[in-house]
Amino acid sequence: MNESEKIESLLQNLLQSPLYPFPTKGKLDITCEKGVYIIYDPTSAVAHVGNTPRAQKGLCQRLNDHILGNSSFARNYLKPKNLSVRKGFTFKLLELPSPRERALLEALACGTLCPKHIGTGEIRE
Repeated sequence: MNESEKIESLLQNLLQSPLYPFPTKGKLDITCEKGVYIIYDPTSAVAHVGNTPRAQKGLCQRLNDHILGNSSFARNYLKPKNLSVRKGFTFKLLELPSPRERALLEALACGTLCPKHIGTGEIRE
């Protein structure tokens, strides 16, 4: 299997992974491994796709960042719409130790799923 086929296979694994609800209070208690995740809004539309390039505590930290408002997704997408991941949002995740595979999988997932929010790295004024 070449690299492209492997990343496509990983996307299928991510899409077929279990769907978890965000907690209505408190923090998530999930894996601290690094990986890629998809966040769905209450209508099951893909709201955001992300990975864990810098999160010391991996997926747990990154998804809790979205709960606590410490992400561009929370600041630039949720907050202006008066939304919270605690209100009907769900997520899927896939642990993935390789930084290259995480970046490629996130890029493929974004290009395939066209999430409502995508982090562009731009500073909002």
